[in-house]
Amino acid sequence: MARSHTKLAKFIHWSFVLLYTYGIIKQVDDLSSLGNARLLLFEVGFATLFLVIVLARYFYMRRFETLQGSTVPVHVIHKRFARLVHVSMYICLILLPVTGLLIAGLYSQGYTVNATPDEPQTVMDFALDLHGLAADLSYFLIFLHISAAIYSRFKGEGVWSSMVPILNSETPRQGKVVTKLTDIETRFYDRVGKYFSKKQ
Repeated sequence: MARSHTKLAKFIHWSFVLLYTYGIIKQVDDLSSLGNARLLLFEVGFATLFLVIVLARYFYMRRFETLQGSTVPVHVIHKRFARLVHVSMYICLILLPVTGLLIAGLYSQGYTVNATPDEPQTVMDFALDLHGLAADLSYFLIFLHISAAIYSRFKGEGVWSSMVPILNSETPRQGKVVTKLTDIETRFYDRVGKYFSKKQ
């Protein structure tokens, strides 16, 4: 029987989902609104809390195997790809509060107006662009993560049940569609593995 995630791991995972969602909903769209001292202080506090929780989540969750809970064999390339997606998500989630704190710090030092299209880029522009890039990439990676989880649930591989509290009585499916998809995946991962082995 594949080992499921601990209750603490599940709590950290889903609590962070709520924190991330809240951060997206309440994000500051107008830079000038940071002129409100209370809002600026709140944003700094929230970004700091977000960063601490992301780092704590990373160092705690790294003890678990990638794709933990799988009841079927996982191709090594599949596991490495999943690991790459997870690490990329963490990088984006760390960049979000770091750049947010940088923006708040710059604003408090008088960098209140970013450049127009005809003017040279400023340090505030760089911070805003990096913050926006991290946010956009996090949306894409989280979408990819959720899609992969749903796909795994469809195949009944057990990964979904190790973390999600609903629809978690899954067993490996053996239908023609699943068998065909698994065969396509295996051949794809084999080709990727052979390609990179030749490069070494």
